[in-house]
Amino acid sequence: MQKPSGANFILKGDICYSKTHETLNVCSDGYIICIDGKSEGVYSSLPDTWLKRSELPVIDYSSCLIIPGLVDLHTHAPQFAFRGLGMDLELLEWLKTYAFVEEAKYADTQYARLAYSALIENLLNGPNTRVVMFATVHTPATSLLMDMLESSGLVSLVGKVNMDRNCPDTLREKSASHSLAATEEWLSKCAYQNVRPILTPRFIPTCSDELMKGLAGLQKKYNLPVQSHLSENKSEIEWVAKLRRGSSGYGAAYLEDDLFGGSVPTLMAHCVWSDEKETALMAERQVYAVHCPQSNTNLSSGIAPVRRFLQAGIPVGLGSDVAGGAHSSIFRAMADAIQVSKLRKPLLNVDEKPLTLEEAFYLATVSGGAFFGKAGMGASGSFDNGYEFDALVIDDKNITPPFEITIRDRLERVVYLSDDRNIKAKYVRGRSLT
Repeated sequence: MQKPSGANFILKGDICYSKTHETLNVCSDGYIICIDGKSEGVYSSLPDTWLKRSELPVIDYSSCLIIPGLVDLHTHAPQFAFRGLGMDLELLEWLKTYAFVEEAKYADTQYARLAYSALIENLLNGPNTRVVMFATVHTPATSLLMDMLESSGLVSLVGKVNMDRNCPDTLREKSASHSLAATEEWLSKCAYQNVRPILTPRFIPTCSDELMKGLAGLQKKYNLPVQSHLSENKSEIEWVAKLRRGSSGYGAAYLEDDLFGGSVPTLMAHCVWSDEKETALMAERQVYAVHCPQSNTNLSSGIAPVRRFLQAGIPVGLGSDVAGGAHSSIFRAMADAIQVSKLRKPLLNVDEKPLTLEEAFYLATVSGGAFFGKAGMGASGSFDNGYEFDALVIDDKNITPPFEITIRDRLERVVYLSDDRNIKAKYVRGRSLT
């Protein structure tokens, strides 16, 4: 099979991608054209214009499923090393017992290199082509992670974490001014093609008012996106209410700090307990709600009201939230999102429709990929003309039943049954990573 020599080529196979959040575009034995790392479109047969382009190799993946690369909008890079541990604890106790202990180790860049190598190998073998990461408070280790991601070819947003209160001494930055100076020093060194910085106040409990205001200043100065956590756990929400007594809510506190949507591309992970007022504010400010269903289950946080978010017009994406989530694959997040949505009615007496496969796939591709466009890196997640060309080629023969099924049903089985071994090829911005 001929491999593409550059970012100009044609893939042939059974193509499936989102048309809307409710419907799929499918093209059996069709063609996708990649020019300069972007999709030129999908065709059932090649137009003469392209047939005459002898310099465009046709890579034949007939009988394989070709879908857009998946997008993970929320994960903690330093937590990959202890996935699957502490899953009997709730959020705040888990942070003290496992997360903070592990993250302190990244003061040692030799340890960071070892741990991040395992993470990146896992990502390269898996279905995610884009990822948004929390690093740690350590500038050298964060820069190292970005260097390694740049070399991998994956597209990513990476944040040096800010924390100047309510955390272990091993992670607490000396002061707000020290945290801001370290952040600006880190930003001055960020010069990459595939990786961009994202401001990362861990969450309001660990960031003083002075630090939050200072980060808002850096956001304006460098025109950066922002990521943090919102309304994940009831104890966390109560904690925020005590720390920010003058605020009308958790999301409102971020807004007071100028770090909550509007002209600031913003990701807020979890949003499990966002009430009607917070939901309305997120919709107004177009703040992304990042749904992390496995983590929310493992850490006993609850079930996010994704259907309500979608109805309100809030942009929604999916996150693995490693290591609250034990699996990095967004295929797993898609399946978990569908499954937990079915439990809202029997457990919470909420009369709402569960998520469909089509909706979960849309969140994992088009919706998640759109945030990268907002962050100035080029949108992905679709094969429509103009999208950056991120694609997975899935050889699903070993999970195909002994009867005829549609491409849509093959996609569903891939979501629930596939693993890394089914990925035959992986492309990011038109570059083959396999």
